[in-house]
Amino acid sequence: MIIHHETRSKLLHEELTESVIGAAIEVHRALGPGLLESAYEECLCHELNLRGILFKRQVPLPVRYKGVNLDCGYRLDVVVDDKLVLELKCLEHILPVHDAQLLTYLKISGKRVGLILNFHVATLARGGIVRKVL
Repeated sequence: MIIHHETRSKLLHEELTESVIGAAIEVHRALGPGLLESAYEECLCHELNLRGILFKRQVPLPVRYKGVNLDCGYRLDVVVDDKLVLELKCLEHILPVHDAQLLTYLKISGKRVGLILNFHVATLARGGIVRKVL
C-alpha cells in the first residue's frame, strides 16, 4: 500500500496572508504608486474592513529591555487578526535593513509572520511584497 503525503506543506497563516495580499493588490490597482504611506494605510484598512478581516492600526510596540517594557515610540503599522504584522512602505527598493526591521518587530511583538508591502512599485505582486516568518 502506498500512502501519499501532501508534498507542499501549508505555510503558517497562509490563508490570512493571501487574503491580506489580495486586499493590498486591490488598493494598489485602484491608487497606483506615488502616494504617502499614510494614504495606503488608510485605504488598506478600509479594504480589510470591507472584507471582514479583523485588524488594529498603529499598535504600540514597547521594547523589552532587562525585564522592563520601555515605550520607545515604535508602532506596528497594522496587525491583522492578532497574527500577522504588516509593515507598509513607499520606497524605490526594499533594502536588507527593511527585512531586518520586520524580523525585529516580529521578535519583539511575539508574532511569527509579517509582510512588507511596498506600494511604490509598478505592480505590487511583482517586487512589492516580502513575507517573513520567525
